[in-house]
Amino acid sequence: MRTDVVIIGAGTAGLAAAREVSKQTEDFLLVDPGPLGTTCARVGCMPSKLLIEAARAYHRRLSFAEFGIQHADKLAVDMPAVMQRVQKLRDFFVDSTLEATERFNQQLLKQKARLLGPSRVEAGGEIIDCKKIIIATGSRPVVPDSWQAFHEHILTSDNLFDQNGFARRIAVIGLGAIGLEIAQALSRLGVEITGFGSDKMLAGLSDKQVNNALHESLNKEFKLKLGEDAELEQSANGVKVKAGDFGDEFEQVIVAIGRKPNIDNIGLENLEIELDEQGLPHVDPHTLQLEDQPVFIAGDVRADTMLLHEAADDGRIAGHNAMAESVSSYCRRIPLSVVFCEPEVAVVGQPTADLNKQDYVAGAVDFSKQGRARAAQNNSGYLKVYADRQTGRLLGGEMAAPDAGHLAHLLALAIQQKMTVTEILAMPIYHPVVEEGLRTALRDLQSKISSEGGFDLSRCEAMNAEALD
Repeated sequence: MRTDVVIIGAGTAGLAAAREVSKQTEDFLLVDPGPLGTTCARVGCMPSKLLIEAARAYHRRLSFAEFGIQHADKLAVDMPAVMQRVQKLRDFFVDSTLEATERFNQQLLKQKARLLGPSRVEAGGEIIDCKKIIIATGSRPVVPDSWQAFHEHILTSDNLFDQNGFARRIAVIGLGAIGLEIAQALSRLGVEITGFGSDKMLAGLSDKQVNNALHESLNKEFKLKLGEDAELEQSANGVKVKAGDFGDEFEQVIVAIGRKPNIDNIGLENLEIELDEQGLPHVDPHTLQLEDQPVFIAGDVRADTMLLHEAADDGRIAGHNAMAESVSSYCRRIPLSVVFCEPEVAVVGQPTADLNKQDYVAGAVDFSKQGRARAAQNNSGYLKVYADRQTGRLLGGEMAAPDAGHLAHLLALAIQQKMTVTEILAMPIYHPVVEEGLRTALRDLQSKISSEGGFDLSRCEAMNAEALD
């Protein structure tokens, strides 16, 4: 069999690549053994947010008395009903991605593919010769081999959302985005949670002040055991989880220690390119080409930023370059990640960890007294923004704050447009909104930057009253 392009993987990156390729040819194959429907819709972004929204709705009852609303103690969780809604809407989102996949039914080959070389693929026992190859095989949860013996007690994002209920006591190992979101959601729905993290930093943060604020808030909701590697041992009624001097038994363990690229037996070694110790090739993020070969790699399988919007961009770049006469190098979007716990966590642009060698200054705000957040009874968190000391140009920010996802999008827009602190402060901010907290941090930042010039609203001293500022 011959075709122009073989796209291996029909997830977010693979579908995005197929859309680009299909603009110029119908002579391509989309190869995926299934299940189809993308990681995001089936086991990632969407079902996790459905669980989070149920947890937030129930958790809200704890503030009812403060608002003068009585009898919140009469409310109760029907976990099977919660999970039924999660599964129903998850299936709706999966169906929508399957509709997108159906566009390529004539090109879809439901088989596992293996590379035989830079222009040859084997799928379902058939040899396919092609001009270009796009690898978009995605990723899966990491579960250490030594933990496989406890598989009856282990949940990952792959099977968690198929559950109708959960054990009374659960350990969550790994407190990055996935682990933290699930740990807080289940805790709010009545499960006794202990969260384990080998690092003391949570949710991908690197700013210690922001991390401390997040830790303080989360510690009020469930137990946190940080800074030690977790180990599993057999116990009479479940699994014993040990971390340092701590050890306790749990009926279920949610493992969220990361995701690994799906490169097993796909034949990367047959491309005659250099692979690292994880068996991965070096990939130029701006072209996604593997060295000088007619092969491109896109999405989670790159093991770089495993985020949907980045995977979709990867697919577009790989698909375009696979069909172009010459490979183009594309600028990437400003880095942006959001974790949907409460307070929300966001990192945008350059985080603290990447600023050590730069001459930068930071501005901060504590949300405990922020007006709109206090009105809503969600006034906890901390936000930091960073700028170049000499030019005032915004570099990045880290936050654990109310509506951090929205605040981070504002910063991402400003950073991508190469705005200075003065320029973003010149923009209007309505009252009363949570964005006033961001303005407080930016004003703190502005006070530390060398700047010249005449009167400018952004340089006005704060009145320290939100209604006047």
